[in-house]
Amino acid sequence: VQLVESGGGLVQAGGSLRLSCAASGNIFSINTMRWYRQAPGKQRELVAVVTSGRNTNYADSVKGRFTISRDKNTVYLQMNSLKPEDTAVYSCNAVNAVGSQFWGQGTQVTVSS
Repeated sequence: VQLVESGGGLVQAGGSLRLSCAASGNIFSINTMRWYRQAPGKQRELVAVVTSGRNTNYADSVKGRFTISRDKNTVYLQMNSLKPEDTAVYSCNAVNAVGSQFWGQGTQVTVSS
């Protein structure tokens, strides 16, 4: 499975961005897909999760502002009401039926105040 993220960029506080993560390869084996982020000097943080059954879960810090969704081979992260503290490299993660994990290369999101 290969994952390619897109949609990052620079946005002002209060703005919106939509990240995409396109999966290729053995996509039929994918169960859970997640978005993580890592800010400079901080540990990687789980942001949002979507299961194969479309159940979702979010970090408290993004609840009500971010929405994760998926269709076919792509997972999205709609980010609204962005804050400077959302600045990070956002990475897509996929887990297949046997528990193997796959990662994208990451995309930078920068929110200016």
